[in-house]
Amino acid sequence: METIHSIGRRKASVARIYVVAGKGNIVVNGKDYKEYFPLETLQFKLNQPCAVVGYEGKYDIKVNVNGGGINGQADAIKLAIAKSLCEIDADHRPALKTEGLLTRDSRVVERKKPGQKKARKKFQWVKR
Repeated sequence: METIHSIGRRKASVARIYVVAGKGNIVVNGKDYKEYFPLETLQFKLNQPCAVVGYEGKYDIKVNVNGGGINGQADAIKLAIAKSLCEIDADHRPALKTEGLLTRDSRVVERKKPGQKKARKKFQWVKR
């Protein structure tokens, strides 16, 4: 099996992953994923796509991720892993789709408008 390259995005985060056959190691920016993502919920997000299709421990994943915070980065990696699993075997697509792992979450921060304090908050108005 050759290397499979995939990209995932979430908020300001962009994750580029490289999947090869291996023992299930996930390396994020040169560190083990458990060291990079100390929270159990974020570690679960990274393992979720492989768990849905039953591929835990079958592929080594090398991740380069930048931008945003750790939550957005974990979601970007999750999407990239799900996309690459579909590329490996197209039969996995329905299972991943029902779990919502192939949907790109398009919500981003709303821009600040001129004449306002923030995106929606206005400056305080005093009548008298």
